[in-house]
Amino acid sequence: MTHDRSSLKPIKGANRSLRRRLNLKGELMLALAPTLIILVVLALVEVLSRQRLLFASLASSAFLIYLDPQHGTNSIRTLITSQLMAATIGFFTYLIFGGGYVAAGTAMVITIVLMILLDAVHPPAVATSLSFALRAGNESNLVLFSLAVGITAMLVILERIALWILARYHPNH
Repeated sequence: MTHDRSSLKPIKGANRSLRRRLNLKGELMLALAPTLIILVVLALVEVLSRQRLLFASLASSAFLIYLDPQHGTNSIRTLITSQLMAATIGFFTYLIFGGGYVAAGTAMVITIVLMILLDAVHPPAVATSLSFALRAGNESNLVLFSLAVGITAMLVILERIALWILARYHPNH
């Protein structure tokens, strides 16, 4: 395991500081909440729907939140706006064009443009738009996805609290 952690650093020339790295135990503790949240979402999906792939992008959202819970792309507003917008756009393109490449491509382009215009860029939402455009199923999946996004949004708060606790009680790490 490399100690450089270059994949976690801002790119050269970026005007952004690096999230303070924790020791291995701290990083694993910080990763625990996203893992548990996604397992809860998966259990919820299993009980209420058979459209498991519609929720895969939330796992990416959860990991981005773990990586940098204080980054703008992981704010509650950005997460909820982009994910719900993408799901809705994907769902409607599915209804208009059917579950194929035209629906997926249209949903992806509209989602990207609106994320930029609304300043709500959360990359996993692109996958959400594709998932709903390719296999939307029915309206209940959109409602279930909205509930799952709400659960994932709570993760932002949990991760920020965890960072605060870790910084307060382990200032030397």
